[in-house]
Amino acid sequence: MAHLGHVEVLTDRFEESLDFFTRVYGLKLSTLSGECAYLRAWDDYEFHTLKLTRHETTGIGHVSYRVSSPAALERRVAAIKASGYKVIGWVEDEPGHGRAFQFDDPFGHRFELYWDTRRYLPEDQDRSALKNQASAVPNSGIAPRRLDHLNLLSEDVTAFRDFMVTCLGARVTEQIRLNNGRLGGCWFTVNNKTYDLACTEEHGGGHGRFHHVTYATDQREDILRAADIMLENGIHIETGPHKHAVQGTFFLYVWEPAGNRVELANSGARLILAPDWETVEWTEEERKKGQAWGLKTIETFHTHGTPPVPGKE
Repeated sequence: MAHLGHVEVLTDRFEESLDFFTRVYGLKLSTLSGECAYLRAWDDYEFHTLKLTRHETTGIGHVSYRVSSPAALERRVAAIKASGYKVIGWVEDEPGHGRAFQFDDPFGHRFELYWDTRRYLPEDQDRSALKNQASAVPNSGIAPRRLDHLNLLSEDVTAFRDFMVTCLGARVTEQIRLNNGRLGGCWFTVNNKTYDLACTEEHGGGHGRFHHVTYATDQREDILRAADIMLENGIHIETGPHKHAVQGTFFLYVWEPAGNRVELANSGARLILAPDWETVEWTEEERKKGQAWGLKTIETFHTHGTPPVPGKE
């Protein structure tokens, strides 16, 4: 596996969500195709890292990972087919990449793996002065640098952990162990980042839901500026800026106009270089203390997910 490639987010308020992700959040629009917008942060090398899809509801469409080689793709496909998890099979090309192999986790979240990709090729007006940057830094919106991670909800985090280890060969870098013995959350990586996907326990009564998607900024001051921009544009700020204890990120959570949770985070460039890294385990008592610093975690952070559960929100 190479890295998290892109996330498909569903919206029932397409025009408003697209305005948020471009004008306010500061992603760049690569193309519109059918009912979908393909977007990327300014230093994402691929054609898109966010696929925004018009839909009857909100939530997650699929999660896409790029593998490290054609041979790695075949090995992963063989492992998935032998695993017993639900296989969808090969799907045709999208604007940003070639054929992909799709499969589901036990909770209905759809995943796909691909190798052939389309690199973003900037036009003259979007070409950076630096040859090692994917495109020019935008001069409007929040403008995060790159896709960082996403968080999915499940009723059984242990079952989700087994899926990630079996199908994606992921490592668990940190986890929460509840007093009753269950896992309350796991953070996964397929490379040297501290994590590119998290799974936390569903407390809102839903199934196969989406918690949030996160793009990374260069510095903490970008998060503070983002809060002011969200305020000026009438975007619901759910919580932050604060600092997480788990993974140590400085963060801001908002709800985009359709209700999907979106995060901006600065991780302080934490990498895991130790080949023998041991999973860091947090206790329920440690997590109840809240964030590393800042306000206590608010209730909606544990209960709000998309799509909404009828009668629950």
